Amino acid sequence: MTALDLMRSDEPYAIHYLDMPNHLQGAAQELCWRFNQLRPSDVEGRSEILRELLGTWHPRATVKPVFRCDYGFNIHFRGFALVNYNCAFLDTSPIRIGEGTFIAPGCVLACAGHAVDPAQRAEGVQTSAPITIGDNVWLGANVTVCGGVTIGDGAVVAAGSVVTRDVPACVLAAGVPCRVIREVGPDDRVTPVVPDGE
Repeated sequence: MTALDLMRSDEPYAIHYLDMPNHLQGAAQELCWRFNQLRPSDVEGRSEILRELLGTWHPRATVKPVFRCDYGFNIHFRGFALVNYNCAFLDTSPIRIGEGTFIAPGCVLACAGHAVDPAQRAEGVQTSAPITIGDNVWLGANVTVCGGVTIGDGAVVAAGSVVTRDVPACVLAAGVPCRVIREVGPDDRVTPVVPDGE
């Protein structure tokens, strides 16, 4: 199995840094740089770069600058989604983002990690595991999601949380480390204001 096969699989793995396809990072960094330099009005230019950069791009998804990723080919959008300003995706394993998902400014999705053992870490041993974010999920500002985590459909993760374990569907979760606070239910519905016409 090649390093690319490992990276595209849904299995956690450990590998030496020098065995990674690091040349592909350079190509992704170039595309991210170009994406981040475009004028706000150049919507088609941004979409064109994202189609080239990402594994699965959906035309109803929106990614705002500044956006950074390690490789790009491991990032998959299922449908409409919003990735807000200043997000970083360390996609050394697949990152799957569900339909109707909102990722607030400053979020980090980090499949990549390092060996806990200091000697292995000094030798360059890295770890990685996939991240799956379900449909209609909301990650608040500055949330970090670690490798190996699945966030269930309809979950809300409060701002500043660090998610190290799976989050079930339809719950509000918060904290460092993130934990379930309560279920999301009918009492969470709000009544939107409808402005008068001018």
